[in-house]
Amino acid sequence: MKLVSKDIEKDNTGQVTLIPDEAEDMWHTYNLLQVGDSLRASTIRKVQTESATGSVGSNRVRTTLTICVETIDFDTQACQLRVKGTNIQENDYVKMGAYHTIELELNRKFTLAKKQWDSVVLERIEQACDPAFGADVAAVVMQEGLANICLVTPSMTLLRAKVETTIPRKRRGNCTQHDKALERFYEQVMQGILRHINFEVVKCVLIASPGFVRDQFTEYMFQQAVKMDNKLLLENRSKFMQVHSSSGHKYSLKEILSDPAVTGRLSDTKAAGEVKALEDFYKMLQHEPDRAFYGIKHVEKANDAMAIDTLMISDELFRHQDVPTRSRYVRLVDSVRDNAGTVRIFSSLHVSGEQLSQLTGVAAILRFPIADLSEEESSSDDD
Repeated sequence: MKLVSKDIEKDNTGQVTLIPDEAEDMWHTYNLLQVGDSLRASTIRKVQTESATGSVGSNRVRTTLTICVETIDFDTQACQLRVKGTNIQENDYVKMGAYHTIELELNRKFTLAKKQWDSVVLERIEQACDPAFGADVAAVVMQEGLANICLVTPSMTLLRAKVETTIPRKRRGNCTQHDKALERFYEQVMQGILRHINFEVVKCVLIASPGFVRDQFTEYMFQQAVKMDNKLLLENRSKFMQVHSSSGHKYSLKEILSDPAVTGRLSDTKAAGEVKALEDFYKMLQHEPDRAFYGIKHVEKANDAMAIDTLMISDELFRHQDVPTRSRYVRLVDSVRDNAGTVRIFSSLHVSGEQLSQLTGVAAILRFPIADLSEEESSSDDD
């Protein structure tokens, strides 16, 4: 997703213009749209024309319409988004108040205006527009004298840096020039990794090469890390994985990612944090039920006591068409963050999101136990 412009006032009214450039962006857009928003986009309209002789014909014209959103329809299989509403701006082909359905298209910009932009929606735009945010896998594809440092997101590969140097050939009895050049090359690759890979987001770094280049580079990198006391590399050593590739060019990534050993490791990266958080919640529910709450009322009461350590909430709840209900969830998220808690927004398209939806869509792991609220409620009812 590309952010073209963002114009939001201090009272949180305003508009943003975005260009969706991949199918996944339609899912993000679906989560941004609400009934009552105004959407301006390019669309096709069937227009009836009457000739001088009185014969009526119809033809399709491309025009730009601004509609007030009434219904939003998202096809999860085809990743298509259709938005129906009434026209709210003068147009040559469409009367004011006439209904029209806009089908948002890839690589065509649209402008979305809201009366109230909340923190959850703005965070969603930030995530959708920052390609590094979804890149939980990095790969360094290398051979002697050439290295490609890439970020692999769920739907695309980004080349972040390319390191190219000339390595002199080994000469009989004299390898010093070759070894020095190789060392300089390894140093450049190491600096590229430190500069372009965000270890807070990336959960796995693949080092791939033909021959023994990957082994020599990994050994050099961690020797330097120990020598320079580089804590970032040393703490994330377990994230590095060595794999074979036929060359150091970017196209070798395809064979690397289809390697069974790699696919097994990478299957854990996507939404791994959410899955682990949900597992922790179920364990807590089993062993310490006073530290695991679900349901909006119970979670809100735990939040009032500033007890929430991790809040898990489904993105489905932010698509609620009732504005006060939606605002209630947004306030909860903001409050937990203000109290230094962790907030995990689960995608309802993911398995873990489906499981969370069965728990009312909102659950929390607490910092300290709170007596079961249901008992309190029942005792107060008895009184």
